[in-house]
Amino acid sequence: MLRSLQVRNYVLIDSLEIDFPAGLVIITGQTGAGKSILLGALSLVLGAKADAGMVGAHGDNCVVEAEFSVDGDPVARDIISEAGLDWNDGTLVIRRVLGRSGRSRSFIGDEPVQVGVLSALSSRLLDIHSQHQTLLLTDRPFQLSMLDQYAGLDDTVAACRAAWKRLGALRTEREEVRERLQQLALQRDYNQAQFDQLDQARLQEDELEALEAEQAQLAHAEEIKSALFGVEQRLAPEEGERLDSLLKESVRQLEKVGAFVPAAADLAARMESSRLELDDILSEVSDIEARTDVSEDRLQAVEDRMSLLYGLMRKHACSSVSELIAVRERLSGLLFDSTALESRQAGLEKEISAAEAEVSGLSDRLHEGRAAAAGPFGTAVEQLVRSLELDSALFRVALEEAPQGATGRDAVRFLFSAAGDRPVEVAKCASGGELSRIMLALKAMLARYAKMPSMIFDEIDTGVSGSVADAMGSLICRMGEDMQVFAITHLPQVAAKGQAHYLVSKSLTPDGQAVTTISRLSGEDRVQELARMLSGASVTPEAVANARALLG
Repeated sequence: MLRSLQVRNYVLIDSLEIDFPAGLVIITGQTGAGKSILLGALSLVLGAKADAGMVGAHGDNCVVEAEFSVDGDPVARDIISEAGLDWNDGTLVIRRVLGRSGRSRSFIGDEPVQVGVLSALSSRLLDIHSQHQTLLLTDRPFQLSMLDQYAGLDDTVAACRAAWKRLGALRTEREEVRERLQQLALQRDYNQAQFDQLDQARLQEDELEALEAEQAQLAHAEEIKSALFGVEQRLAPEEGERLDSLLKESVRQLEKVGAFVPAAADLAARMESSRLELDDILSEVSDIEARTDVSEDRLQAVEDRMSLLYGLMRKHACSSVSELIAVRERLSGLLFDSTALESRQAGLEKEISAAEAEVSGLSDRLHEGRAAAAGPFGTAVEQLVRSLELDSALFRVALEEAPQGATGRDAVRFLFSAAGDRPVEVAKCASGGELSRIMLALKAMLARYAKMPSMIFDEIDTGVSGSVADAMGSLICRMGEDMQVFAITHLPQVAAKGQAHYLVSKSLTPDGQAVTTISRLSGEDRVQELARMLSGASVTPEAVANARALLG
């Protein structure tokens, strides 16, 4: 229920703080006093579109704050939980701040929230029924939702919507996979040929650098062997004394002298070290010379391999073998992607079949529930309409087959006859007053079965008067036993029914600006307001007496 409302600088409302009780709350006021402004403020705090024109003349922004009690509503609790907010035992303080720029900020408690959260909560907090909402009677989804709420099918409808949404997502993904596969199919043969060529090349990191070094060695093999052979001949000639022998003899001579000249001993050690180093160098020179291959076949093979790599690099615009390997892996990924997509497509077909079966099963359950509830629902509405002085009224609910959708495979038509003869669609036969009474009857059913916390009737009694208005007032009063009901009315018969009565009025400030205020009436003030509603601007003693009788 709506516990309190605070409004600051909203259109003609300068400042307003008011508490509301449970049960039936009556709101009256002369035409143009600002009752619609009050509804606008409530709509704003519940996520309605904001407009800079809503900001009043006494500041740069307007603030609307409302406190609701929604304890026990699991849907509202889920919305709050998903937004990461504190449930606070079902007490929600919602605030909307609107600036002159047209930008607004929304809060629940002191936590900022997206305006979409307020919109999602609005249907769990207030149902605002205006005098123009009778147009919904011709709206097929509205008619179907009324039957579903009466039949207690809300959870099944929610499950069907979710299943239909999943099915739509799966079908969309399947189309995307098909399009991707078609694109890949056009390029598959080309990509496969490119990949095969690179794969068969057996590419290796740093291979080209090694090949270039080997090619340079093979191309100069004879020159290399000749130079190395010359080094060997000089260090170890086949004829004559070897350098090694000369050095050994020199070491012995220095060692003899070292007995008398210590420096000579050091020189002997250094010469021996040099001899050993030269011996090692000669060994390595011999190994290199032996390994140097003067092979035209190997040279040709190396140059062929280098030519292949250079050609592949030019073809794929690469500057290294590493980049070629990256191209090969990319092509492999594309080919694998095609395989993976084909597998995903097969999986999607199975998932879609399962989702279609789920939607079909839920639709069957909805149809069975609706078929069972259509007759009793029509009878219940008919009885309520007849209680509003349409004694011969007939109201029927026609259930028809429709294309599969988020709410199943059913469509509903509300049929009505005020005279008790063959009923036809309500839009084709009902007058304005009859539509108001039908809508009220439906809202009464909604209050009983949908368990809305609060409902606002904005002049639903338009087009009726006298005893019919009294009957409508009594029905609204009975609704107030199950929930909080606000009735904005011009009819004293309805206004006299409420436990709480508020008056919306407009006045002028000393500087000539119009302001709207709301105040709770009691005692003689309420009698006078009802008398005004009965007789107009000039309140007569008879009107006062009639007002007392209505309240009595």
